[in-house]
Amino acid sequence: MAVVKLYRKKTSAKFIFIADFITLSSLFFLSCLLYNHFYTSEIITIANADAVVHALVFLAITQTCLLAVGLYNDKLRESNRGIKFRIFSAVLIAYLITNFIYWISPFEYFNYYHREWLFISAIIVLCSLRLFANLINYKSFGRRNVLVLGSGRRASIIEKRMRRESDRVGFRIIGFVAVDGDCESGINSEKIISLTEPLEQFCQTNQINEIVIAADERRNNLSLDCLFTCKMNGIQISEIVDFIEKETGQIAVNLLHPSWIIHSGGFKVQHTLHQYADQCFNCFLSLIIFTLTWPLMLFTFLSIKLEDGIKAPVFYSQIRIGKNGKPFTIFKFRSMGIDAEKNGIQWATKNDDRITKTGNFIRKYRIDELPQLINVLRGEMGFVGPRPERPKFIDELSQKIPFYKHRHNVKPGLTGWAQLQYPYGSNDEDALEKLKYDLYYIKHRSLLLDLLILVRTSEIILFGKGR
Repeated sequence: MAVVKLYRKKTSAKFIFIADFITLSSLFFLSCLLYNHFYTSEIITIANADAVVHALVFLAITQTCLLAVGLYNDKLRESNRGIKFRIFSAVLIAYLITNFIYWISPFEYFNYYHREWLFISAIIVLCSLRLFANLINYKSFGRRNVLVLGSGRRASIIEKRMRRESDRVGFRIIGFVAVDGDCESGINSEKIISLTEPLEQFCQTNQINEIVIAADERRNNLSLDCLFTCKMNGIQISEIVDFIEKETGQIAVNLLHPSWIIHSGGFKVQHTLHQYADQCFNCFLSLIIFTLTWPLMLFTFLSIKLEDGIKAPVFYSQIRIGKNGKPFTIFKFRSMGIDAEKNGIQWATKNDDRITKTGNFIRKYRIDELPQLINVLRGEMGFVGPRPERPKFIDELSQKIPFYKHRHNVKPGLTGWAQLQYPYGSNDEDALEKLKYDLYYIKHRSLLLDLLILVRTSEIILFGKGR
């Protein structure tokens, strides 16, 4: 199942992606024509096979870099200045990657366009396009009108979890319908509707696109005939758990029943061949990353020695819990003081005074995680998966949070869906929020989702997010 279908791609994201594609394609072929006009006497057309191949390379690399810095994320909250910086970063990286590909590959250099001019013009035009898109409020394109049946405890999850405008990019809530059997109203600031007409008539009048079932007690309180009529009229009917999963990319653990996991799609077990291919991919990627980052690892080694002394340990190891609850030793660059746990095991916090100056930097940009390439090569971890936790925390959290041990149904990873969607966790509430994203990943994991996570992890590394 495609990621686009799993984590609902909003119409606005499709719009900006297609607009970028058309813009970059036009720039490429315009650069060919201009270069041809000023520097050669040949005639280059769009039908030229070389031009098409090189255009596809340019488009694939550039738009992947735009994805990597979060510019196709509907929920990105960034100022115009921040957007310009991200576009500049993405195009610069695309330029470097393109040059590297031409250097290492047998790809013959394409002498029909000026690469520097092309990438500079791409920065200018993409920035202008984004400013225009924001002016016309492109994120409101394709919004669905949603009606929530229920105004009690379950329905209040929508209000609390999706209270910001960025959380409602793909839909607008028309209101919450009070239903018999609800607990006392949990809705504080949203519109509560008391229907005075049949449900199907109200939906037709208000152009409702989707109905979300969020009643606390549904038995004998919802008219199945009315819901069936609405469905036959083209209105989507969704359970609140499925609606939250679709719109937020997480599974609402606090609303789950064990039967939902049993009857729900996803949560597939990997076959042996798939596991073997996955391990080969992880090992291959580990070797590539080690080849590219060993100078950075050497610099980190020297920085820790300079700050803490020549005899100070550079690496730090911990026992973590892996797939099927099996313990293993994880390796990191030491980012805290040597006696950081003299008072016992504790959560790391955002402004933890145990973190060294070097440690603060390497944690911000995830450099401290690089030694875990050893764990990947040993098959104890993958690149994508839930972050492995310490046994003490797992014992505590398993007693407080339902379904917590289901995180161990897959290999832990260097990065994951939770790391992309949620900042650094330092307490039980954060652990619950991250579990919601981890379960979403476990349910929908696929090669395509893994690739998306790996590409978007670049945003965390480049901008120091998600510590």
